[in-house]
Amino acid sequence: MIERKTNWPAMILLILGLSTIIFPLYLTVIIAFKQPSEMTNSISGILSLPKVWNFDNFREAMRVTDFWHSLRNSLLITLVAVGLSLAVHSLMGYALGRNKAKSKFYSFVYLFIVSGMFVPFAILMMPLAKQTAELGLANWVGVILLYVVFYMPMNVLLYSGYLVNIPMALEEAAKVDGASTWTTYWKIIFPIMRPMHATVAVLTALAVWNDVMTPLVILAGSDQNTLPLAQLNFQSQFGTNYNLAFASYLLSLIPILIFYIVCQKQILNGVVNGAVK
Repeated sequence: MIERKTNWPAMILLILGLSTIIFPLYLTVIIAFKQPSEMTNSISGILSLPKVWNFDNFREAMRVTDFWHSLRNSLLITLVAVGLSLAVHSLMGYALGRNKAKSKFYSFVYLFIVSGMFVPFAILMMPLAKQTAELGLANWVGVILLYVVFYMPMNVLLYSGYLVNIPMALEEAAKVDGASTWTTYWKIIFPIMRPMHATVAVLTALAVWNDVMTPLVILAGSDQNTLPLAQLNFQSQFGTNYNLAFASYLLSLIPILIFYIVCQKQILNGVVNGAVK
């Protein structure tokens, strides 16, 4: 029998990486179930389990954030932004991915779009706030349009990279059968890119769901709060109510966690294949 040696460096790195996820999650759960009187300045007081596990913090967090209204807004913005991203970005990725190697114009457009990943939001924040207000887009429609633009560079990069794994022979066969480019894309190419669709959907949904800055800048002063924006109510100039805040964080984690579990089988395949450029 061949004796397998344990790869200790890899095991240590794996344990360290796992601890960076488990420890914050553990703190979030126990603090969400604690009462403010159980929170002390000592490390043992913070890390200890709650004396009584109850859901009072969750009920109060839902009241303070107007949970169902904020959840509806977050779901609406996330679902529409993800749907538009899948349709628009995949089509752009297909057009650029198939033509950038044989056309300088498409190559320039591709590089121009991808370079958007290096533009920080802080530079665009104030101009976007002014422009959306002047165009009457200081609402959830404007936020969705901004998300479609913000996540275009990364998604186009992933889609165009994934197209390398799809042989041109499929499109040539469809063309011989009389299919147009439009029909070929929606009937053949779009369904084949399902793993990448799942990857883009999860990455975009996570970014949109957890984003605070864009709704804060665009929706400030309106009643269209998203969950992250509503959670700012737990912070004041005198401190933060961590018990209610962490309870609210757990509540907002559930929908996106369910979405990730549903799509997880396709994600790894999409990321690996999309990395090929």
